[in-house]
Amino acid sequence: MSFTPRPYQLDAIEALRQGWADGKNRVAVVLPTGAGKTVVFSHLAHQMLDSLGGRRALVIAHREELLEQAASKLLAVDPMLRVGIVKAQRDDHRDADVIVASVQTLAVARRREAIKDIGLIIVDECHHAAAPTYMEVLRHFGAWDGVPTAGFTATMTRTDGGLAEVWQDVVFRLDILDMITDGYLCDVRGKAIRVDTLDLNKVKTRGGDLIDGQLGKALEDSGALDAIAKAYLEHAADRTGVVFTPTVATAQAAAEALRAVGITAAPVWGDMGRDERRATLARYSAGEVQVLTNCAVLTEGFDVPHTSCVVVARPTKSAGLYVQMVGRGLRPAPGKRDALLLDVMGSASRHKLASMVDLTEREIGQADEERSLRQVAEEHVAREKRRTLAAQISTEEINLFGESAIRWLRTEDGTWFIRLTGAMVLFLARDPGTRLYRVRRWTEAYGVRPPKDDVARPLPEALAWLEKQAIAVPGALAGRQPWRSGKPNPNQVAMCRRVGIDVPRAATAGDVADLIDADRVGRILSQLAAAA
Repeated sequence: MSFTPRPYQLDAIEALRQGWADGKNRVAVVLPTGAGKTVVFSHLAHQMLDSLGGRRALVIAHREELLEQAASKLLAVDPMLRVGIVKAQRDDHRDADVIVASVQTLAVARRREAIKDIGLIIVDECHHAAAPTYMEVLRHFGAWDGVPTAGFTATMTRTDGGLAEVWQDVVFRLDILDMITDGYLCDVRGKAIRVDTLDLNKVKTRGGDLIDGQLGKALEDSGALDAIAKAYLEHAADRTGVVFTPTVATAQAAAEALRAVGITAAPVWGDMGRDERRATLARYSAGEVQVLTNCAVLTEGFDVPHTSCVVVARPTKSAGLYVQMVGRGLRPAPGKRDALLLDVMGSASRHKLASMVDLTEREIGQADEERSLRQVAEEHVAREKRRTLAAQISTEEINLFGESAIRWLRTEDGTWFIRLTGAMVLFLARDPGTRLYRVRRWTEAYGVRPPKDDVARPLPEALAWLEKQAIAVPGALAGRQPWRSGKPNPNQVAMCRRVGIDVPRAATAGDVADLIDADRVGRILSQLAAAA
């Protein structure tokens, strides 16, 4: 496996080093789950060692899985590194270049005092760093006395606060939507599991979130676990997945409910025996178990890319916890097109609970069950930004997703296009390595050609410019015609059957025409990309 850093990972390292150069000693990076935080800090440690004057790097984590992952990635980045692990009975720090240590072990004074010459501190899952144990350990190793300290997390939130006392600045942040758009993470679609008998209003709050024990009892008493099993069988029968629950008893009961409907499921939890937990996780990784139910185990350090369904059976007020749970299903894998989120919903008028829109820090409006997170976000951005951009581009009112006379379509891989005629298409081509787009015209006679004004633009501007180009083409058939509201004709249905397009039961002739156009243009663009 290659651990060559991606462009954004190099940007994160540069931001950390610049933060230290600017006099900020304790700085943090926020990267979504699946962005490769361990790869980033492994390259950071590798780069920094030569400048530490013989001193060493210390990586602090709080879970066994995180320690093992960090040590493995460090050796993958540089097999010549001497990596030592300090936890429980292991004490391999004397000749190590990089020490990967458990915060619980470092909390013991004699264990941390034995470790000398630390010139760089790295904290994995640094949203825990406001806890007294972390603060004591960080102060001991010099985080407040000039030793460069870097924190990594997917979510810089903590329900009981205190993080501002530790981290002076977040110097680099990457939104989950950027990762999805760039293809580093899978898109995610949400579906609510509505349980009318689940009354979350009776569940009290402690420390900023719903009390686990009361929440678990509410889930079990309401029949929500049977509803989860039924929903999994209906919507995710062919997917491997993880179920997040508030208590060990709920995780065990959820596994039983899934097994009762024929789905192989196994529970894991924090105090489970280490060997038993490892064996269960190995069975899941090998495909012997389809679903893992868990309590307080898989929110951090769980890396099984083929996971394609996440069930949030642990309603939460914490956006940070929600992001960590859902993030476990977003890593790409061969044959994996997207992730499915099954979100348990009950009556909760007293509580503001996290939902799919909380996966991103951007304002994207309301999600629904028809569109993915990426689609919701892109449509919201286009609607909001076009209002100001329209005046710059054209005096004609343009409403991309509602009142426009232009028929907008997208290929399966997300490419926006407008079909002008049967032999002419306008589409957006993304500039490699950027978030800028260019308008391109494809014709059957001449292939792909750029317009005279070949300028790379941000997505909203590019969409507006593309529509302007379409309007300017004489006799183009991009507009909406009356026939579109009728029933699909036999030729359309036969075409769909021939190329393998599924036609929804209530589809109109226009809907089917759009499906055919999207499939055809997608094939054309794929052929062009392969020939390039």
